[in-house]
Amino acid sequence: MSRIIVGPFNRVEGDLEVKLDISGDAVRQAFVVSTLYRGFERILNGKAPADALVFAPRICGICSVSQSVAAAKALAAAGGVAIPDNGALAVNTIHATENIADHLTHFYLFFMPDFARATYAQEPWYEAVADRFTAIKGTATADMLPARAQFMHIMGILAGKWPHTLSIQPGGTTRSVAPNEIARLSAILAGFRRFVERSLLGDKPERVIALKNRDELAAWAEERRPQSSDFRLFLHVSKALELEALGNSGARFMSYGAYAHGDAYLFPPGVWHNDRVLPVNLDDVSEDMSHAWYDQPNVPEHPFDGTTFADALRGDAYSWCKAPRLGGAVVEVGALARQVVAGHPLIRDLVQSAGGNVHSRVVARVLEIALVTIAMQDWVRKFHPGETFCHHGDLPDACRGVGLTEAARGALGHWLKVSNGKIANYQIIAPTTWNFSPRDASDTPGALEQALVGAPVRPGETEPVSVQHIVRSFDPCLVCTVH
Repeated sequence: MSRIIVGPFNRVEGDLEVKLDISGDAVRQAFVVSTLYRGFERILNGKAPADALVFAPRICGICSVSQSVAAAKALAAAGGVAIPDNGALAVNTIHATENIADHLTHFYLFFMPDFARATYAQEPWYEAVADRFTAIKGTATADMLPARAQFMHIMGILAGKWPHTLSIQPGGTTRSVAPNEIARLSAILAGFRRFVERSLLGDKPERVIALKNRDELAAWAEERRPQSSDFRLFLHVSKALELEALGNSGARFMSYGAYAHGDAYLFPPGVWHNDRVLPVNLDDVSEDMSHAWYDQPNVPEHPFDGTTFADALRGDAYSWCKAPRLGGAVVEVGALARQVVAGHPLIRDLVQSAGGNVHSRVVARVLEIALVTIAMQDWVRKFHPGETFCHHGDLPDACRGVGLTEAARGALGHWLKVSNGKIANYQIIAPTTWNFSPRDASDTPGALEQALVGAPVRPGETEPVSVQHIVRSFDPCLVCTVH
């Protein structure tokens, strides 16, 4: 058995390396290493509670709104602040803009360029993929970036700026919307939908959303030539490379629920296991630090009682990422988890057929772009100009609250404790912390570590392309992982 180290990874937010034990032509075990410590949880201790709205978004520049939403929800829960209808619609629209932009960036700039590598130069589909997706030079870059830039104007209207907006508050948003701005928002969304129809899908979003199983998806893909849309081209490559057989991480998927409006969610919360949805029990959430560079407690800690004391000299550790568990079990989070929990028939069929894998993760993201774009058009139509967008309330000197949301990459939670009017403890579990966790005290690997086992290694490869595909299929954000 030999060991190779893959990393640092390009086209990944943050610092990552993966240690692989290779036997024969496959990965036998993997160790995922988050190499950077940032310490936002320690920074927040002793601050005024509202300061979380300033510090938390700066955890990351590409999913800062998700951090804003989680921080605002934690403060709202601690202070008992309700959000008005307009505020909920505005928060959802702002958050969805960031999440969809992340999905788009991942597909076009992070994931698909790997198939334009010289490794695949002999494949019959290579020329079409290289022309479209070669990093920087491919035609997709010139096509997608202007559409994304125009789409992001939604942030300017509703949030003032991006990233690190301060518009999201515990009781809603600081920015109301005028009737002429509703018209402008609708026009932006209509333009983005045209890009989705023309370039990404090559079809109406409603038609793709209506696909019920893998056979219908395959039949849809064969209706036109692969180059007719970017999604069809991906499906063609995925079939040729059998990406359904690559990167299976396990059988549990968790979502905290996305885009709440009143008591309802666009994508409801839950845990998918053994072909059924169970509720998320937050009492079962814990973080194990037996293989992380922190002072190790005797038992895994619930986030309300969590500690974050760095110990870079620990010899039995290999990552700055803690190991979150749900009832002691590993779960995968992300768009795939959201859609299987929400019950989308296509994603349920893909997971029941072949589990979570490289193919199903990408399909779920593309499907979510279609689903959320349509939802955003509906939310904008429901704004009521002249009515309140934000409620206010005073925070008690002693309180606590948890803020749960769904970033593009999956379940994000902020746990807040306030004492004597100051933050006494602040703990964050980010999506990539769930997916890229190290082993726990029972030596159980995290989701990515499990997904990498069995990945094929071609003769002479020092950075196996299969490993690249698996890692990127999770769309990692390492700066959030180590916050």
